[in-house]
Amino acid sequence: MRYLVFVAGLMRATLAWAETPELTVYTYDSFVSDWGPGPQVEKAFEAQCGCDLKLAGVEDGAALLARIKLEGSAGDADVMLGIDTNLMAAARDTGLFAEHGLSPELDLPVSWDDDMFLPYDWGYFAFVYNADQKAPGSIRELAESDATIIIQDPRSSTPGLGLLLWVKAAYGDMAESIWEELSDNIVTVTRGWSEAYGLFLEGEADMVLSYTTSPAYHLIAEEDAGKAAAEFSEGHYMQVEVAAKLKSADQPELADRFLEFMLSEEFQSVIPTTNWMYPAVAPKGGLPAGFETLIKPSRAILMSPEEALASRDAALDEWLRALSQ
Repeated sequence: MRYLVFVAGLMRATLAWAETPELTVYTYDSFVSDWGPGPQVEKAFEAQCGCDLKLAGVEDGAALLARIKLEGSAGDADVMLGIDTNLMAAARDTGLFAEHGLSPELDLPVSWDDDMFLPYDWGYFAFVYNADQKAPGSIRELAESDATIIIQDPRSSTPGLGLLLWVKAAYGDMAESIWEELSDNIVTVTRGWSEAYGLFLEGEADMVLSYTTSPAYHLIAEEDAGKAAAEFSEGHYMQVEVAAKLKSADQPELADRFLEFMLSEEFQSVIPTTNWMYPAVAPKGGLPAGFETLIKPSRAILMSPEEALASRDAALDEWLRALSQ
């Protein structure tokens, strides 16, 4: 009997030792979708890490940070991937994230020196429309037009928050009046980007809040040049998306390896044609054909993480008041 107990214990110990380590990355829904970067990233990282990469998706970046904050140090996440600079200061204030210890060489249109958050892609927010229609040339022209739009909720969506700060940065004290004018244009406000863009493609509105790079998807993946991004004279708000390691990570070494992998050619080269954004590190072969057709904003708008945090609540109050009238 003692021998059987010993053998059973030895088998359990052997199985535990041989168990494949799991790395859990919290991200947003479109990243883990069949057409997003997730499947290729998972396959490539697992081929070199000897681990099981678990990509868990939520609606959008703001909802992602909310989940991390709710779970705290008891959560399952080793890495968070998918917030942007507008949420970095709030994320840092949680005390839940660890320094990455890397000194990457990045290809961003802005300088970058942050010890906790690493960029993996970037782009510009824009309103996408059917190219056979006439598009407004500014946010004010949009507000004064009859064009219908779909936007995302700034409380749950990084594009929604980006638009909120875009209007605030461009119009300052006049932002609330701009939102009052825009309220008649808004068909619906969705929790995340995927739902909003899907409704636009179904013909529910003339325009949708998305990115200057979104038409590249239709051009490259669908061979359809029928979508365009409206260029606005105020300039376009920039988004830099970032990832960070949790202090409470069960697999801290694997989390470090993933952050290094995130800036590798294998990861960065799939970003343009899966996440449909500009990569944080330019792939050796350059951007895919079709990206040269995209609009290039004459002015880039980007609040610092601290400015975004300081501006968010007042801008959100203005937005809520305007849309409730």
